[in-house]
Amino acid sequence: MCGIAGWVSFGADLTHQGDVLDAMTGTMACRGPDGRGTYVRAHAALGHRRLAVIDLPGGAQPMTAGTPAGEVCLVYSGEVYNFRSLRDRLKALGHPFRTESDTEVVLRAYLEWGESVVDHIEGMYAFAIWDERDQKLLLVRDRMGIKPLFYHPTPDGVLFGSEPKAILANPLVRKAVDTDGLRELFAQTKTPGWALWKGMHELVPGTLLVVDRAGPRHRTYWYLRAAEHTDSRDDTIERVRDLLTGIVDRQLISDVPQCVLLSGGLDSSAITALAAERLALRGEQVRSFSVDFVGQEENFVPDEMRDTPDSPFVRDVAAHVRSTHRDVVLDPADLSDPAVRQATVGARDIPNGFGDLDSSLYLLFKAIREHSTVALSGESADEVFGGYPWFHHPQLLRGGTFPWMMVIPPLSLAARTDHIEPGLRKRLDVEAYTADQYAAALADVEHLDGESEQDRLMRTTCHLHLTRFVRALLDRKDRLSMAVGLEVRVPFCDHRLVEYVYNTPWALKTCDGREKSLLRQAAAPVLPRSVVERVKSPFPSPQSPGYAAFLQQQVKELVAERDAQVFALVDRGWAQQVVAQDPASMPVAVRGGLERVLDLHVWMERHSPELLLD
Repeated sequence: MCGIAGWVSFGADLTHQGDVLDAMTGTMACRGPDGRGTYVRAHAALGHRRLAVIDLPGGAQPMTAGTPAGEVCLVYSGEVYNFRSLRDRLKALGHPFRTESDTEVVLRAYLEWGESVVDHIEGMYAFAIWDERDQKLLLVRDRMGIKPLFYHPTPDGVLFGSEPKAILANPLVRKAVDTDGLRELFAQTKTPGWALWKGMHELVPGTLLVVDRAGPRHRTYWYLRAAEHTDSRDDTIERVRDLLTGIVDRQLISDVPQCVLLSGGLDSSAITALAAERLALRGEQVRSFSVDFVGQEENFVPDEMRDTPDSPFVRDVAAHVRSTHRDVVLDPADLSDPAVRQATVGARDIPNGFGDLDSSLYLLFKAIREHSTVALSGESADEVFGGYPWFHHPQLLRGGTFPWMMVIPPLSLAARTDHIEPGLRKRLDVEAYTADQYAAALADVEHLDGESEQDRLMRTTCHLHLTRFVRALLDRKDRLSMAVGLEVRVPFCDHRLVEYVYNTPWALKTCDGREKSLLRQAAAPVLPRSVVERVKSPFPSPQSPGYAAFLQQQVKELVAERDAQVFALVDRGWAQQVVAQDPASMPVAVRGGLERVLDLHVWMERHSPELLLD
């Protein structure tokens, strides 16, 4: 895992800018608590914070390799899961190795294949390579966008970092946010390349960026391609099972304590069971963690999102696979703690999080970090296999917008905009912006000739989720886990599995008449029957009205501050009305608005951004 940062300038000498590089790198100390390093040359300065996972003594960075024509330097974040086979191949080609790390494999692979290194590596990664031979910088991000990477062009080069905060630490950057940035902030359509701050960009997943004296050059090296699926139902299920087994096996490579995240749903239970199976072959026992809330099971009331509590299913899986299990039990007061909100907003760099879902995930990761450094997660199975309820309601899929915005209350247009200052709301016109982004997302979908109307609709729906929705969830997962120095791996985002299932016809994806049929059938042999039959349930959320009351009190105190910066963006009148409502009957969407207001307040207090609202 880790955090990377850097500065390339072809018009200046950076050898005396070590303090600036240290400041940029230091903003990500939480991503790399085990070590730091810098590389400074005339036109390139690269920094690294390390979370040691593989080859603890030998994987220090920045890592360099000398060549007769000049030095090559790498800073790297993530894991390449096929590094062992690549090392063997590179050794056969004559490359020497002095460590057992995957970092050195990436460096040597670049020396062998140049920019085509991206065609050989598999995993989750974001890295930067400075090549003195050609005086160029190469920035690369993994295919699915599991690891983050941001950049900010300058008149004579570029700044980059794993997180925006690293780039903002450079004095060249103007901390300004304009209306274009705010439109996406409130729309939450996950526009490719958006990074909130004016002049800053997120490197799009599956792309690389080369910066040299001629300027920047982008290249897309991977995207979701449409391909014909010819396997039978049984062969498809077997292929999914084989892929998942191999993926989990490779992602269990680690030189530090590891575990799995277990919610009791099909996705996390499948990963837990497969991990238990693979670890048992090594004579090891799987460790699992779950999150719950005080009194949740005893006082559970079914709602529009959840039919059952998680705890009984967690117990079934833990007993079935004989895991060493631990429940992390949270109190609603923990989620509303201002210090926790400070931590989550600070980790994410943007104030459009998921409220209590962010807070509970952060606290879960923090508790797990006391016992493990690596965790496997069931994240993204719903996007890959079509597991969300709205996948099975054609009227929602034909609703003319991103389907999740029609179903998830905090993502509805009203929830995203009602709290915005009226004049600003009119200028932003989030509804029109969302419609434009939806049209752009549809235009990116590649179809096969002769596809039926049903298959075209479902391919489009899957594409929207895999290129928009899942990227928001992966960013959330990365930021909140790395805020406490925990590496979370996501087996369902292996690009080979994604490609295979994406091109499987919808009739096969629902072959047993239920959601996620392929995953359900593939994982059934290793799961308890209760979980195989369980209906989809999202990440748990506290049902106690006490949580909404905590939020109301904090916003009430904010309203009383005459000079609070947040009311440059937020409608004070809306806030005054909402804090007077009965918290016991407060709609989820309104509660989400309160959370957004508090997130905006924390963000503005932290950064004091220059708002360009004209």
